[in-house]
Amino acid sequence: MVQDPLPPDGSNGQEGSNGREGLDAQKVAAAQIAQARKMAIVGELTGGVVHDFNNILTVISGTIEILAEAVADRRDLAAIAGLMSEAAARGANLTFHLLAFARGQSSPPREVDVNAVLVEAARLLRPTLGEQIEIDAMPATGVSLALVDPHQLMTAILHLAIMARDAMPEGGRLAIGTTTGPLEQTGSDTAIIAADFVTVEVAADGHEIRGQRLESAFADLGMIENFITQSNGYMRVCRESGRGASVKMYLPRATGVAQPVPETVGEAGDETILIVEDDVLLRAYVVIQVRGLGYRTLVAGDAREALAIIDGSEQIDLLFTDIVMPGAMNGRQLAIEALNRRPLLKVLYTTGYARDAVILGGGLNTDVLLLAKPYRKVELAKMIRAALTA
Repeated sequence: MVQDPLPPDGSNGQEGSNGREGLDAQKVAAAQIAQARKMAIVGELTGGVVHDFNNILTVISGTIEILAEAVADRRDLAAIAGLMSEAAARGANLTFHLLAFARGQSSPPREVDVNAVLVEAARLLRPTLGEQIEIDAMPATGVSLALVDPHQLMTAILHLAIMARDAMPEGGRLAIGTTTGPLEQTGSDTAIIAADFVTVEVAADGHEIRGQRLESAFADLGMIENFITQSNGYMRVCRESGRGASVKMYLPRATGVAQPVPETVGEAGDETILIVEDDVLLRAYVVIQVRGLGYRTLVAGDAREALAIIDGSEQIDLLFTDIVMPGAMNGRQLAIEALNRRPLLKVLYTTGYARDAVILGGGLNTDVLLLAKPYRKVELAKMIRAALTA
């Protein structure tokens, strides 16, 4: 065996090696900190852009609804309006996921249709992974609802897909599927065999994964493991030579069954609603919709204008305010001041940011009434009635 030559000073080189390792570790740590800061900045920018885009989408989707009602008796025009509405809904769905990624926060688990999350993930991945990756979405029929944070589930699926793509530079097949059932028995896992789970599996099969890149597939699972632990679930990783690699996420099955909520708007009374919105285009749209529902309206572009109206003699039954506004006072602070002056005033918030991010970061109580943008007329009407009758 040929040994490495000694360094010129006659030492064994150990001290120099340790020094280099220390410097390398410092460089890695500094790079990780810089990357984390960069991602935080990207997240903030993404949140701001998507907030403004949600304002625009609210106007677009709402005016499409108005047009659709006007041309309901024209089959050709109604079909066009339907396509426009579907496109706006897809845009809203994309902004929803962008905000979920940008916020960097988790929300409490709730009943989630994992099949719907899977299908949406596949739709987002197709233009992202490239043509060399074949994507198969395989939602199983009869899959139960899972009790998870839907944003974290979506992020976990996308993260696994990106890792699989990186392990298959020459292309391959990515399969995302769901099943319902107990965990397979392994060893002494008797305590969890009887529990029912919804299983989400992400499997990758490419030439490189079957060969030299087998161990590199699904290597960085720290974020996924945290998500699974928080969800009270389990995870299994399978890497078999010649068969590719897969990750199975076993998520707790929800005990209830989601029931569709009837889209009733309720009866409008003679109430007066103070609308506070800084976006000129959106403010004009909201006024049209609220008046169309039968309510009287007062309008302000910021908190200062709103307080001047509140200090006046006009009847006001509901304050409908955006949370993020320019000026010295945001929507939450405006509501506090308004309630100090008119204790019986009802409040309904709206925002283009993610609900959890606004509540956690904006100091709002979790039980506040909050209408997320973009919203449809029926959702606006329902939330207004809920606020007025609260």
